[in-house]
Amino acid sequence: MLPAETAPGSAVELSAPDILLWGALPYIMVVVLVGGLVWRYKYDQFGWTTRSSQLYESKLLRIASPLFHFGLLAVIAGHFFGLVIPKAWTEAVGMSQEFYHFNALLVGGIAGVGTLGGILLLIYRRRTTGPVFMATTKNDKTMYVVLTAAIVFGLWTTLASVFEGEHGHNYRDTVAPWFRSLFVFQPDITAMAAAPFSFHLHTLVGMALFVIWPFTRLVHAFTAPLHYLFRPYIVYRSRDRDRGGSAGAAAARTSGTAARRGWSAVGTRDRDTRNR
Repeated sequence: MLPAETAPGSAVELSAPDILLWGALPYIMVVVLVGGLVWRYKYDQFGWTTRSSQLYESKLLRIASPLFHFGLLAVIAGHFFGLVIPKAWTEAVGMSQEFYHFNALLVGGIAGVGTLGGILLLIYRRRTTGPVFMATTKNDKTMYVVLTAAIVFGLWTTLASVFEGEHGHNYRDTVAPWFRSLFVFQPDITAMAAAPFSFHLHTLVGMALFVIWPFTRLVHAFTAPLHYLFRPYIVYRSRDRDRGGSAGAAAARTSGTAARRGWSAVGTRDRDTRNR
């Protein structure tokens, strides 16, 4: 055991499992995550997909998928705010701990319940829709179990830390410093070891999720079609029997204004096979 000071008047005994779990395992997780993604992209590009089952069933998917994905985006934003931004920064701008915990309960609770509801609907749809269930692999089942566990334990820690009030644990004094210390390769193992078991469990399940990430359909998160937001518009030309060309050109001649770019005649009329 290695004694270490975490706060004035308190000490935490560091054991070998503490050093392994909070000092070495995070970096092992990153190596597996990055290495697995590189391997998957190099040798299984055709498998880098969500394997969408929308053709089999769309009514439940239309509700469950947005609920899960938008809720997850809010959860990620909440983790960033709570783990990356130091407590001293929020206190410096006048945000009290009471106000912070109120927001954590309100926003985090809504996001967590929405995400949990979305994933449960997705699991229900996958289990009760025959073609969707037949397309479910063992990797999918493992992914759903770990992902759901991470959401449940995360919601548990959020609600517990808020409802316990002054007697509850403030993860911004333990988990958050440990998380930030990982990026400078000086893991604050003492801080993380002082956190309650519920936070340990949530963190371990979260790391397990990232370890299996490259080998599941979750890889599609790293190839989100963000370029769709910046791609040019698709111009559709209508069939027009007028000899002058497109409908836009005909409308321009009628109104006496210049034809808009992209709708001018190209010199070749569309073929109408019905009048052959």
